[in-house]
Amino acid sequence: MKISIITVCYNSSATIERTIKSVLAQDCLDIEYLIIDGGSTDGTVEIIKKYSDKVYKFISEKDGGIYDAMNKGIKLATGNVIGILNSDDFYANNSVLSEVKNVFNSNAVDAVYGNIAYFLYGEENKIVRYWKAGEFSQLKMRNGWMPPHPAFFVKREWYKKFGDFKLDFGTSADYELLLRFMLAEIKMKYINKTFVYMQAGGASAKNLKTRWIAWKMIRKAWECNGKHPPLFLIERRIFSKIIQFIFKK
Repeated sequence: MKISIITVCYNSSATIERTIKSVLAQDCLDIEYLIIDGGSTDGTVEIIKKYSDKVYKFISEKDGGIYDAMNKGIKLATGNVIGILNSDDFYANNSVLSEVKNVFNSNAVDAVYGNIAYFLYGEENKIVRYWKAGEFSQLKMRNGWMPPHPAFFVKREWYKKFGDFKLDFGTSADYELLLRFMLAEIKMKYINKTFVYMQAGGASAKNLKTRWIAWKMIRKAWECNGKHPPLFLIERRIFSKIIQFIFKK
């Protein structure tokens, strides 16, 4: 089994090398690493080129945003399984991918996911939020739950069958994609371990306006998949995130 890891970036010179080293340090055999850059001008490209002999595919060109870049990577990937690691993030240890691979090899599943720890910029040891994903259930999904996308690994055939990220969903494109997979009854296996350390703060959390747009898109995700949004969907989703700040490791 070959695992394709996709990193998308744009002007990420401060963090991209940490991410690359995190992938290249994995003890798993048969890793295919793809880096999709949006045309960086801050030295990111020069850093990536230092590892060109260990990167399967590297592209640097203008794109339509983070999810457009991810779609490019998905189309170029040839692995049996695809994982996406953002340029601010890194794997929790060197055996994450080998553990993921072992789970796929020993279970009849389509996807494997774990937990995420959020840290502050420049303070990797200061955990401000812990996303303990837990086992999937229909009730949790109706509460706005989804598996942590950076700690989610899925067979490439699911992208072929059900499509990739829909760009019109903006920063909620990952929610819509995972909801689409779950409504199609994807078989997932949860591993109660920290897979990824993720830098806190994202495009959907910049301000109240971006959050409001993201919430609207989450409701739209249900509607475009032929389902009525559950009652108090956004409120329950917000509550679940507050819990992640309170019970952090």
